[in-house]
Amino acid sequence: MTTQAPGVLLEVEAHVATLTFDDAPRRNAMTPELGIALRARVAELRGRDDVRAVVLTGAGGAFSAGGDLQMLERLRQSRFEEARAFMLEFYSRYLSILDLPFPTVAAVEGAAIGAGLCVALACDLCVVAEDAKLALNFVQLGLHPGMGATWLVPLRAGPQRASELLLTGRRFDGREAARLGLALEAIPAAQVQARARALATTIAANAPLATRGLKGRLAVDRAGLQRALEEEARLQAESYGSADLGEGLAAVTARRPPVFQGR
Repeated sequence: MTTQAPGVLLEVEAHVATLTFDDAPRRNAMTPELGIALRARVAELRGRDDVRAVVLTGAGGAFSAGGDLQMLERLRQSRFEEARAFMLEFYSRYLSILDLPFPTVAAVEGAAIGAGLCVALACDLCVVAEDAKLALNFVQLGLHPGMGATWLVPLRAGPQRASELLLTGRRFDGREAARLGLALEAIPAAQVQARARALATTIAANAPLATRGLKGRLAVDRAGLQRALEEEARLQAESYGSADLGEGLAAVTARRPPVFQGR
């Protein structure tokens, strides 16, 4: 059975649900609307008794290119409190994936950048293409990290490596992601969907009550994550008022290195 809502596709087969970000022309950039669609799908799945595992992926050969740049431009015009509240709601839509009571597997091909990569890291397991284009490049835009980056990246890779990845914002591929613990394994791109599906199918074959209980025990500390999100929203709201963010966005548009002034 396949159904569709704006921005997200849902397919359920043999107790495994597949959620697919479906904005391929924009490489599944993270817009408020796409987040609304994801949260609606999560709510739909929570009410079903025929699902035991979920695969989260993106259409068009990309997981997600990260936050929508037009959205960031609009936020530059917002007052501090408006931007802070907006970001908290924005995070909650995408991190609703954590509200699912059954295990989640991210299947990452192509780009998974910034907040897009964070959503993959919020899943219980992550299978990534060897040649995936990955980055936590917030600072390269002049923006404080968000979407739980300051909580999820240290959780997966350890504090020292998380500091390096977040402070430099550098690109890395799926092979390195697996070595660092950000992914379970890196495999050829053509195999990613099948491997993620196989993992979910294996999980779905196990006892549902025991699996759900284990999912809860292995889950991230939601209180700790929420504290991180509150601070990220505050600091991102400060970033929106900075000239540095304007320079970062202009540099991306012009395809040139940014020249930050620290203001």
